[in-house]
Amino acid sequence: MALTTPDQSPATAIPKADSPSSRRVLVIDVGGTNVKLLATGQTTERKFPSGLTLTPQQMVDTTLQTTADWDYDVVSIGYPGPVVQNRPFLEPANLAPGWVGFDFAAAFKRPVQVVNDAAMQALGSYEGGKMLFLGLGTGLGTTFVVDGIVEPMELGHLPYRKRTFEDYVGARGLKRLGPKKWRKCVDDVVSRLIAAVEPDYVVLGGGNVKKLKKLPEKARAGNNANAFVGGFRLWEKDCKAATAPTPTAT
Repeated sequence: MALTTPDQSPATAIPKADSPSSRRVLVIDVGGTNVKLLATGQTTERKFPSGLTLTPQQMVDTTLQTTADWDYDVVSIGYPGPVVQNRPFLEPANLAPGWVGFDFAAAFKRPVQVVNDAAMQALGSYEGGKMLFLGLGTGLGTTFVVDGIVEPMELGHLPYRKRTFEDYVGARGLKRLGPKKWRKCVDDVVSRLIAAVEPDYVVLGGGNVKKLKKLPEKARAGNNANAFVGGFRLWEKDCKAATAPTPTAT
């Protein structure tokens, strides 16, 4: 699997539309604030708001409208929650219900792969060895990648102090604690998780990583655009993402 290096732009890993060996992929990164979109051959992402009222059907309908002039053969979806057998396993905390059991392949009329959103960004950030990916966004996305195999984890929901990891280093924690205390919590949480899983390196992604003045030890800043890279990689023949079972076409 081709990997980007730290000084490469994620856009360089996007398959070209005229590549005879690649399928045209639409990547959908579903977040608690926005849904971001990019397809093979495109260089500029598009997005629309998400939030507590967004249902999966609304997501599909708005995506189809927003990308009406794009051509694609298959779809990758990064979902903000656990995914089992190519479908959401639990309803998302920051979106409307209805995602569990929803048939995305039927809705898009194309083969679809659904993975945890942190796993998708982790796959796009991976550079070999053992990598721990932590997404500092609306919540706390956590993924461990070993020898190219992606294993999503829900470490953000583990108990921490009086709440959970996510309650302290996610967006709610940033708002409640303020930037200074939040940064200290991020340092503490990262050090605890490093001690637990012993990665070779840590990638910090998500929209709030830019609010850190100094990165924790062993950590480097990721790029949210790597979620798109991961979405494209899901369809590579030698991708070993444990979260990406063979999709079912309608």
